[in-house]
Amino acid sequence: MRGLISALERKNGWTLAEEAGHTGPDRLHRFMNRIEWDADEVLADVRDYVVDNLGDRDAVLIVDDTGFLKKGVRSAGVQRQYSGTAGACV
Repeated sequence: MRGLISALERKNGWTLAEEAGHTGPDRLHRFMNRIEWDADEVLADVRDYVVDNLGDRDAVLIVDDTGFLKKGVRSAGVQRQYSGTAGACV
């Protein structure tokens, strides 16, 4: 959770693992892929975290899933796609 809300410019397995103090992403990948998640419990935990740390009667929470612009043309996963930050397919 700390890695996801951190000021890291890029958030991927490597950067999140390094933010957590690990030398590589293996432990984090195992954790994410092999743990059985209960979606309702995760939702409750996230809600409790938000209320405890960000809660304020005058607060507004805006969730924006637009992501970031892709850089390059040869890397895996780099193709034209919708990005709200760019306003169109980029």
